Amino acid sequence: MTMKIFLKRLNGVRGPGAIGATGGLGGPVKRAGPAQRSGALHVGPLRPLAAACVALLVSGCMVGPDYHRPQVNVPATFSELPGWTQAVPSASGPKGDWWTAFNDPLIDQLEPLVSVSNQTVRQDYANYQEALAEVRAAHASLFPTIGATGSATRERAASGNAARVVNAGSLEGNVSWAPDLWGSVRRTIEESAATAQASEATLANATLSEQVALATAIIELRTSDANIDLLQKTVEAYQHSLEVVSNQDAAGTVAPSDVITARTQLATAQSSLISLGVARAQYAHAIAVLVGKNPEELSVTHSTAMPTLPDVPVGVPSTLLERRPDISNAERQMAAQNAAIGVAVAAYYPDISLSSLAGFTQSPLSGLLNVGNYVWSLGGSATETLFDGGLRSADVDAAKAAYDAAVANYRGTVLTAFRNVEDDLSGLRILAQQTVVLDSAVIDANRGAQIALDEYQAGTVDYTTVATAQATQLNTQQTALNVQETRLLDSASLFGDLGGGWSTDNLHDPRHPGATPAASTVQTGDASVQKTDAQTQ
Repeated sequence: MTMKIFLKRLNGVRGPGAIGATGGLGGPVKRAGPAQRSGALHVGPLRPLAAACVALLVSGCMVGPDYHRPQVNVPATFSELPGWTQAVPSASGPKGDWWTAFNDPLIDQLEPLVSVSNQTVRQDYANYQEALAEVRAAHASLFPTIGATGSATRERAASGNAARVVNAGSLEGNVSWAPDLWGSVRRTIEESAATAQASEATLANATLSEQVALATAIIELRTSDANIDLLQKTVEAYQHSLEVVSNQDAAGTVAPSDVITARTQLATAQSSLISLGVARAQYAHAIAVLVGKNPEELSVTHSTAMPTLPDVPVGVPSTLLERRPDISNAERQMAAQNAAIGVAVAAYYPDISLSSLAGFTQSPLSGLLNVGNYVWSLGGSATETLFDGGLRSADVDAAKAAYDAAVANYRGTVLTAFRNVEDDLSGLRILAQQTVVLDSAVIDANRGAQIALDEYQAGTVDYTTVATAQATQLNTQQTALNVQETRLLDSASLFGDLGGGWSTDNLHDPRHPGATPAASTVQTGDASVQKTDAQTQ
């Protein structure tokens, strides 16, 4: 259908033309006739070409499959949540600056720097800009290529005993165009646009990952500071115990081994206190790198306050597909591979190209732009591969296999996302129960250590009982602190695994650079949302 229209239009082009063995169609360069020399330039030959272009555009099609996102199994609720409540706009998932929920001034100060100064984020941003440029490059193939050529020569020609100098020149413009009859270019644009959106999602995912990493590093640093405070208090208590034992040893009421035990216990605690400086320094260095600074450029002062354990709005599982940039990246890669199938299928169809030339040529050079020196040319060609040894079939099969792999990757990414959220929720739920038990254990351990010391001073127990009670007290306190740290880390991880407030509505369409992404929408009505209360469980 398309070829018939194309040939019919070109049959109206003035001048001789013939279809060659390779499907060529064209006319020679022609000078204007006598009627044209006497008047204005005649552009009639260009009209059939324009008509042919319009016909080709109207009749063109897009081969290959249209994209439809595959279905995935989505649970109605997260199994690790104890219950559900009706959805409200503020509880559809994390929104805005999610890190402010920790109420930590250092986190609030440094998190905004990640999207600006973090080098991993900057690298992914550059990759995204490259992908946008590739979309523009692919889009340029839809349009004709227009060029201009000018030349001038001066030569001495001899004929017998006579010689003369001749000046000659030409000024020509040319247009060439390969109409996208089968949609190969449009499928390429579709593929490039989806790849660019995948790159944009990768940028969002890198930003979120680095933000979570920064929150994690700060939480670990705060925990190190809390451990330092705890060990400093422990060292002070052990020093007091050593003084008590030394006084009793001086009075001859205790065995010398008690003094040695007290000294060993104190030295061990002091050693542990010193070793915490290594981990704290490493956390501080990691924080500096995450915000794009050299370690010596950022100094983090000691703080006795731990971040607040936040309430994390979870939302329903179905919204997770729209809120995680890694899922969006996998989905856009799938769309790109689908478009690549169309590009491979288009190779089965002939390549059509059109060309035209118009300009002036004259020898001698004077009077170059006279109407009588006007020349023009129109041409077209069609090329079809008759045998390629199965190359095109292999390319199509490879494209389909790549699409199947992208589908499997997408579904695997979705499953991993659900697992991540369930892991975070189970961790918060179980650790909340452990915290209740540990709080009681810390109270008993503190009381037990004090009772053991009082009984030792009264002479009713030996120092081994005191040392054991104090070691139990320290271990219990450190365990409670570690559980608190893990709950904070799980909360930060949950914020990241829920997308950190990101949405697929934030993706730009690279085919329309001036368009603004759609505003984020909130599901209401029959939607359900769960919310963890990590502080009260």
